Amino acid sequence: MKKTTWISGAVVLALVAGGGWWWSQRSAQSAVQYRTATIERGPLQASVSASGTVNPVTQVSVGTQVSGQVRAVYVDFNTEVKAGQLIAEIDPQTFEYRLSSSQADLDASRAAVQIAVANSASSRANVSRAQSDVAEAQRTHERNVNLVGQGFIAQSEADRTRAALVSAQESLKAVQALVGVSEAQIKSAQANVAQREAAVAQARIDLSRTRITSPVDGIVIKRTVEKGQTVAASLQAPELFVIAQNLSDMQVDASIDEADVGRIQPGQKASFTVDAFPGQRFAGEVRQVRKAATNVSSVVTYVAVVGFSNADGRLLPGMTANVRVVTESRESVLKVPNAALRVRIAGVEPAPVPEGPADAPTTAGTPPRTGAASNAGAPATARPPAVAAPRDGRGGVSSRGRVFVLNAKGEPAAYNVRLGVTDGSHTEIMVRSDGPAAQAVVEGATVVTGVSASATPARGSGPRMSF
Repeated sequence: MKKTTWISGAVVLALVAGGGWWWSQRSAQSAVQYRTATIERGPLQASVSASGTVNPVTQVSVGTQVSGQVRAVYVDFNTEVKAGQLIAEIDPQTFEYRLSSSQADLDASRAAVQIAVANSASSRANVSRAQSDVAEAQRTHERNVNLVGQGFIAQSEADRTRAALVSAQESLKAVQALVGVSEAQIKSAQANVAQREAAVAQARIDLSRTRITSPVDGIVIKRTVEKGQTVAASLQAPELFVIAQNLSDMQVDASIDEADVGRIQPGQKASFTVDAFPGQRFAGEVRQVRKAATNVSSVVTYVAVVGFSNADGRLLPGMTANVRVVTESRESVLKVPNAALRVRIAGVEPAPVPEGPADAPTTAGTPPRTGAASNAGAPATARPPAVAAPRDGRGGVSSRGRVFVLNAKGEPAAYNVRLGVTDGSHTEIMVRSDGPAAQAVVEGATVVTGVSASATPARGSGPRMSF
């Protein structure tokens, strides 16, 4: 019996010891663990990233205003051309015939003018002859009237000469009207000559347009026409060549989202990369922010022109560029990872202090959570963070945030801070020199970036026994 009692007591002690050990291990596994980072001091840049296309500053599309078959092409891709240089030619035969026809019509119109002038001269001669006839009839009638008064001739003779006088006067009027008609015919013929001259000039212009010349000095970067091809210039001029005026001075046309376009200003420094030269970054400068918006699938973008020097000619038109525009820069500031601004620990609040310009409590809206593991499984982080997203701080505008600093015992303490510029991964923080955060939020301090806790499962935690 005594031996049995001792064995039973040993078993009980072993069970108690095992249960205590198991409970201690479960408590240790359920302890809250913090992920941390260090407050650093250094430079910080806020930037806007976008993509765009490398283009020449000035490029000219060369087309044709006349239709026809291409008889010759004198340039090819990458050919350097001068202003006025012949680069292609359209078969001019049709336009030469049109010019000859227009010239013949002009000659006929000029001959018609000469005929009208001759007719006018003949009409004026007829007027002079009619005037002489009227004068002769007037004298004859006056003489017969005197003879009738003296009784030498009969009254019928005077009446006959009166009728002849009236007939001569009417003939004069008719001839004078013909003079007006001939003058009008001259003007009509002269107007027809002017019309034919314009047709000849148009035919000459069309003939000259069969010779396609370069409008500027540059290099051919695109050619879309071949010898023997027929081009039709009906509603719009077809594009035959694209000539870049200067490939040593180029630009990137970057598409900036409407949420970021307010931060882009002319004169800001920019850099970009292209896939053709991996690992190399090219420098540029914002020259212009175009106000014309582009709406594609309800996404509104604006074009920012980033100019750069291409003296070595390595970058080619059409390359895709990944642009980064520096909108704000700080040289030596305190900065923390953005994850530290999203953490919230229930029951840990900053010390109550009078609200001031640097570390007043924030009431900004809750941003979306970006990490599933940052607060997973921790009862102390049930609430999502209530801190405004960092902003660039341009013009003295900054948002409010909160960080949790670990003290010497590894316990977190909350402090309100002001947020400045951000580069997407780190954010500038500012504190009041007379506030409680001035002694804790310093370079080298440890801040909480995440909270995690792992609990022992309810089932399957103990050893499995089989019988």
